[in-house]
This record gives sequence, structure tokens and C-alpha cells, in this order.
Amino acid sequence: MTQTALNAICPYFTMFPLDFPLNILKQRARKGEHVLDPFCGRGTTSFAARLLGLSSLSVDSSPVATAITASKLVATTVDDVLSEARQILTEVKPHQVPTGEFWQWAYHSSVLASLCRFREAFLVDCTTTARIALRGIILGALHGPRQKTFPSYLSNQCPRTYAPKPAYAVRYWKDRELTPEKVDVFSVIKRRANRYYPQLSSTMGTVRQGDSREPAILQPEISGASFDWVITSPPYYGMRTYIPDQWLRNWFVGGPDAVDYISHDQIIHSSPEDFASNLRQVWKNAADVCNNGARMVIRFGGISDRHVNPLNLIKRSLSESGWRIMTVRDAGTAMDGKRQANTFLRTRTKPMVEYDVWAFRHSVRKLYN
Repeated sequence: MTQTALNAICPYFTMFPLDFPLNILKQRARKGEHVLDPFCGRGTTSFAARLLGLSSLSVDSSPVATAITASKLVATTVDDVLSEARQILTEVKPHQVPTGEFWQWAYHSSVLASLCRFREAFLVDCTTTARIALRGIILGALHGPRQKTFPSYLSNQCPRTYAPKPAYAVRYWKDRELTPEKVDVFSVIKRRANRYYPQLSSTMGTVRQGDSREPAILQPEISGASFDWVITSPPYYGMRTYIPDQWLRNWFVGGPDAVDYISHDQIIHSSPEDFASNLRQVWKNAADVCNNGARMVIRFGGISDRHVNPLNLIKRSLSESGWRIMTVRDAGTAMDGKRQANTFLRTRTKPMVEYDVWAFRHSVRKLYN
């Protein structure tokens, strides 16, 4: 079992591969340097920093994203995780069990009761390393495809990267006569704990839930410290469904038991100009907490129903931000054809070309203060 397995604890529909930040940092970062990701998503940049012994700060407005990232930054043991799981399953009584047709078809009643035990326990306290890891394990197992051998997911047939919308999911299950299985929740947790939590080195990573447009959220943990690297991938223009697409996981970490379409603390997508302006504020905030000469690498692309050139848009956002573009590289297309969620989609879309934009922080930034 390699140390990189933990990066797969909970997949996202939109995510870049571990090799992207890992190769950059392995080849170019020096011991003692600090790494920042203001749009951390599932925490791939911070996990890469952890593997290389570099300190990091990850920020995201999504509670799902920060919960997944936190699970990649803790040092715990399989025994501690399983002991916590047994205690919760034995001692916690589920008081808030969601009802309705979707929930009846999505989970066996015993599985749903167990999920509610964990949810309620974590909402009371999820500060220990064992509970942070356990929450990440369950988030990754919360929904996914049926397996031919033994269950690896807790739901009826689902995508593993995003949660299907209730009405469509119920029709899908009914049409195919797919009823939820009575899964042994503890066994799923045990297999995943053994896969993801072999002995890992300690970590210096920190994760925060918040809006990176606010300067204070990017401040380093240690007063006077500054970042040397920013490696990130902001939301693509027009992509505003991160919370709705993750609504089941969002429920598990404390959100409502229905799809929430309200955008909380997210970049504005009302126009390309507003979007670029919002991103520029994040880049300015990042510049303020970075050393002169710090490097920033941004992976950015677009979505097919927005007729905006993504490369022009990201360049516009970097104008007068304290960062100077060094080079732009073609990063291929999203997932390069490995789009698992297509098995559950009604229509398929062709992923657009993505770009890696390299920039450095320069002292001219001070003129804009």
C-alpha cells in the first residue's frame, strides 16, 4: 500500500491529479518552503505538500471540501479509527433521520440509521484525528456504484464523484428495479481505514473553511511567515454547482437533507468581468501573504455552455494582481476521457482544454496597496 492511497479517500467530480502539484513541488520546492491553495477542493495540493514534508494552508468555502482535505492531513491509526466507529455505532442514538422517497430508495433503513449516528456524533465533536479521518472515510463511501464482490459504498447505485438529484435518482432506481442493499457499514469502514491509513508521517498542514476573497482567511498560521508557492484550481466560469453536486455529502457534514442551490461565499459568475474581478481579489490576497518571487501555478479551463475563452479570462484576472505571468502550458482535457460520472448522466459533455498558468509574485504589488 503506497502513501499516495489516501488522496483517493473521497473523489470529486472536478479535481486535478496528484501528479500535478506533486511533480511541481518535488522538482522545484525547497525544504522549509510553505504552500498555499486558496481553492483547495479535495485537498490534493496540501496532500502533495504533506508527502514532501512541506507546510501548507488550504482554504475552501465548501464544508465538504474542507472535511475531505482535513482527513488527508491527520496522523492517526487504523485501530483508533475503528475504535471510534464502534463507539459511535454502539452509543449514539439517531434522532434526525431524513424521510421521503429518495431516502427510502437511496439507503437501506439500517444503513441510513448508522449514517445518522455518525452525522450527529460529528456535529457534536469532530476535532480528534480519529474522528476527522473517520468522517473522511464515510464521505468517500457515502455514495457510489455497486460492486461485484463485496460492497464498497453505502448507497444504492450512484456516481461516486457527485450526488444525483433526488427525482432523477428515484426514477433511475425504479426503472431498473434497484433496491438499496443492507450493507455492513463497519466492514466498509474497516476496509477503507486499512487502505487509507497505514502509518503516515506527521503533517504541518492546516485547512480552513472560508472565502478567499477575504484577506484574513489566507493569513499564515505563524505570524511573520510567508508562502513560497500557490498551486490551485479556481472554479471555472459558470460552474456554480459545487454544493448542489455534493448535496449528500453536504448533508452529512451538517447541511440540509435536500438540494441547496444557494451559492454561499462563492466567486460571482454574473459576467466574465465580475468573475475576473473576484478572482483578482483572491490573487491580490495571495500576493499579500507570499514572498517576493513566490511562484503560483493555476490550472484553469472552461465549461462547454459558456462561450468565453478561459485562457483570456484567467489572464484578465491576473492583471494588476501582484502576479506576473511567466508561461502558459496546455494541460490537456479534464479527466482525459476518464469521466466516471458519464455512467449516470442523461447527456454527456465533451471536456474542454485546460491550461496551467505559471506566474511569479513581484514587488510592484506594493504600488496597489
